[in-house]
Amino acid sequence: MNIDLHSHVIPQRFVDAVQARPSVLQAQVEQSDGKRRIVHDQGYAYPLFDEFVSVDAKLEAMDRKGLDMSVLSPAPPTFTYWADQALATEVVQTVNDGVAEMVAQQPDRLRGMGILPMQHPEAAVTELERIVREHGFKAIEIGTSIENERLSSDRLRPILQKAQELNVYIQTHPYYIGTKPGLEDYYLTNLFGNPYETALMAADLMLSGTLDALPGLRVGLVHGGGFLPYQIGRLVHGHQARTETRANTATSPLDLLRRFYIDTLLFEPKAIRFLVDLVGADRVFLATDAPFDMGDETPVDMIRSVDGITDEDKRMILGGTALSVLGE
Repeated sequence: MNIDLHSHVIPQRFVDAVQARPSVLQAQVEQSDGKRRIVHDQGYAYPLFDEFVSVDAKLEAMDRKGLDMSVLSPAPPTFTYWADQALATEVVQTVNDGVAEMVAQQPDRLRGMGILPMQHPEAAVTELERIVREHGFKAIEIGTSIENERLSSDRLRPILQKAQELNVYIQTHPYYIGTKPGLEDYYLTNLFGNPYETALMAADLMLSGTLDALPGLRVGLVHGGGFLPYQIGRLVHGHQARTETRANTATSPLDLLRRFYIDTLLFEPKAIRFLVDLVGADRVFLATDAPFDMGDETPVDMIRSVDGITDEDKRMILGGTALSVLGE
């Protein structure tokens, strides 16, 4: 099977909520020339493609790309990490129930990821237990930081512990609404900002001792792991040369890197080859980032074009790793 473990949706329930209460959700749906887009008060805007909200459109795109299954994750702007507990919980439940409804329309080809009100840890744990119990979700998607709070913080540790206890896979994804200082031009907020956010988050989980403390925690990195796999030698050298890096963990960063699952969104076969050589095909999974314009329209062909890896490696990347993550 060819399985996409990084495919986004924005459930119609969320779109309806934005249209009904734009001032509360700090966003609005605009329409021009027959096309819709969501515009957030902080300045971030994106087209509301049919594939975000329509199962039929998602399946059509999957067929075009040669995908047998997609795991649907809410687009990061739905995270709503800025909201108070009551609003955040309401929005998250709306989104998660909407994802479950989409999956229920095509259970043979779709799986769901939930989101959590991460800024309110007790509510996040409660919602995690609910979506596992009621929807059978085996994965969640969370931001690489929670309004600038690191995932390694003591305050957020109960959420990670509960995910480990429930054997729920965590896919981390850069989260922002506006631009990042210094990256306003040339779309660098996404092109360089997103990989940086992922690399910083992963390095912090490694050096903070969080991965040592939670040996059963399963964490995914999107966009090829950001810059981390390609700077791992520098991190290893720093761990040997600087006492600060060994304050909370004696484990080599190279060993900790293989704790992560990493997607294929690199758009360069040689980079994918390097990633597979570094961490192993069983830690690399197929991804499209659909339907954003930074997505891969030919993901299966991309993996088949990678030279120097075995057919078994390609089988793992195309679907075997995702099945392992989902416990199927």
